[in-house]
Amino acid sequence: MSVQTLLLDFSMDPARLGDESGQKTVFGQLETVLQEYIPNLILAADIKLEGGSLKLLTGKKGTSVSVRLFDRGLVTVNIEYYKEENEEPLITFKSARVLESQLKKYISVIKSQAYAPLKRCLFGRYYPSSDERLLEYDIDKVLFDEESQFQRVQIVHSKTLGNMLVLDDLQNISEADLIYTETLMQRGKENYEGKEIVILGGGDGALLYELLKEKPKYVWMLEIDEVVMTACNKYLRSICGDVLERRKGLNYEVIVEDCMLTINKFIKDGKKVDYVFGDLTDIPISETASGELWEFMITILNSSFKILKPDGKFMTHGNGATSTESLELYEQELAKLKPAVKYTKSRAFVPSFLEDWLFYHISFGNANNGDA
Repeated sequence: MSVQTLLLDFSMDPARLGDESGQKTVFGQLETVLQEYIPNLILAADIKLEGGSLKLLTGKKGTSVSVRLFDRGLVTVNIEYYKEENEEPLITFKSARVLESQLKKYISVIKSQAYAPLKRCLFGRYYPSSDERLLEYDIDKVLFDEESQFQRVQIVHSKTLGNMLVLDDLQNISEADLIYTETLMQRGKENYEGKEIVILGGGDGALLYELLKEKPKYVWMLEIDEVVMTACNKYLRSICGDVLERRKGLNYEVIVEDCMLTINKFIKDGKKVDYVFGDLTDIPISETASGELWEFMITILNSSFKILKPDGKFMTHGNGATSTESLELYEQELAKLKPAVKYTKSRAFVPSFLEDWLFYHISFGNANNGDA
């Protein structure tokens, strides 16, 4: 079940909407066409607003229609109704396009646009891209939904992507996202055999599972959220195998705590490793490199290089390739690190993100930066 919201936008000669009389005439024309598509449609409210007017109509089964007329030549029509799961839609996208065409002819608009219906319900179908564009997914059910001490943890099912982990209403990884993990670890380019590795975060288990195939000497995975691992162990076994169930093997261990506790212990003990993976938060979207998330990320960077061998590497995901300002801020922070570091970048299209994503591979040395 869901609430279906259809949106139609129109532009016309501003002179036709410049006064109350003109707006009344245009609305009358709109209402005549709308009544052909929505049974029992009646005007419930007529509100005069600065710069235009708002008309509210109601129809069959509680359908509501709001018509907003702007004196600058714009008209928006929002149609909203309730739909049961197996019930036929009152207005489909196809019929909305026909309605758009009819209105376009009837009221002589300059331009028009009909949008596919928004399906608003108690589980999300819409998640943002890295630069805050709204993306719709073919999600048909929720398999897991629980608030942990740290975040809201969901596993949803997509017809295209399979099961998908969603944290605080942001898509994280799906069964279709092997390319994400392989690009993060630079499979085929980095040699992990016999190496010691620390994973910061990585609660879905995918990175640990894939790294263990490379025959490392030992891997420590430091994840704070037990609920994430419980959910992924049950519903994302295709990407994490049994590593989140066993939690410890001959060459790996999952430690459930704040990752900084283990990092600080390694620093105190003088422990050095070959690789550190930052599989935590994405690079924050902001105008400046300030605030709690940036402070956390910079702390992680500085601390990670204290436990890396001289030829070690810090591997991490960045953000969407279109989030150029935040990526530039991150690179500016890398340039401030002491001792100096250099980095390469990789780029991959991640299916569940529906966009290209950037990954960073950072090591000690003077800057000589570019694509991998």
